[in-house]
Amino acid sequence: MDDERRLRMLECPAGQIDMVLDTDAYNEVDDQYAISYAVHASEKLCVKAFYAAPFFNKKSSGPADGMEKSRREIRHILALAGREEYPVLAGSREYLPDEKTPVDSEAMRDLCERAMQYSPERPLYVVAIGAITNIASALLAAPEIAERIVIVWLGGNALHWPDNLEFNCRQDVAAARVVMDSGAPLVLLPCKGVVSAFTTTGPELEYWLRGKNALCDYLVDHTEETANAYAKGRVWSRPLWDVTAIGWLLNEEDRFMLSSIVPTPIPEYSHHYSRDLRRPPCRMVYHIYRDALLADLIEHITK
Repeated sequence: MDDERRLRMLECPAGQIDMVLDTDAYNEVDDQYAISYAVHASEKLCVKAFYAAPFFNKKSSGPADGMEKSRREIRHILALAGREEYPVLAGSREYLPDEKTPVDSEAMRDLCERAMQYSPERPLYVVAIGAITNIASALLAAPEIAERIVIVWLGGNALHWPDNLEFNCRQDVAAARVVMDSGAPLVLLPCKGVVSAFTTTGPELEYWLRGKNALCDYLVDHTEETANAYAKGRVWSRPLWDVTAIGWLLNEEDRFMLSSIVPTPIPEYSHHYSRDLRRPPCRMVYHIYRDALLADLIEHITK
């Protein structure tokens, strides 16, 4: 793909677009907001499928358990939103064993097949807000889809951050390397140093979301319970990191965030980025207009 075409595909899309959302929904509180935002922004976003992503931390016994819990949580959020018609597909039960071997899953096969219905002029937007294992597996299994998709990934930290020990990226560095070497147009939303600015608080959620609908009440309860587990009686705020990936798709005229074109960085197994100015360009977000994005999220999910 030449740079002229790549740069066109890296512009914020105009008009209605098709997308899939790959999410480790059970891992944190922010995925639930991102799912809710995506299905309520139907004036622009046509969600074709949800993919459950693997994760492993204290909330799961391993990547497979994390993926299954995430699939159930996606369905739970869709039920609360009254939008149970969406396909929710199982993702990988393990991380990539290396940079050459795809991991088979329903999500991987769906993306391989679905992406072939699109083109550089009308790409499928693949939004990933967890370990990017499912997307990397699809690119390994069907490299030709790279020119038919735009990947929007919340992963890694800012280039100026001293390390790249961000949860989504550090879980499967091999997958991150595959995606960033694939040639697919890529939009990166770095976590620490950029998206970490997109936070909310309990009083704010109570004022704007409480009592609006069953979904909003669940989001408030879940966020407050999670925060109170470590900060009860103290001041706290929570980043809603994953919302920003949906926000970028709605970012006409830079109303929610600012970004620039940079050479695609290289994720290293030492959990740092290497840089090579000869690499293909990607788009990297460097600033979030927190209030504007939060207001738009609230407006959509309280409908």
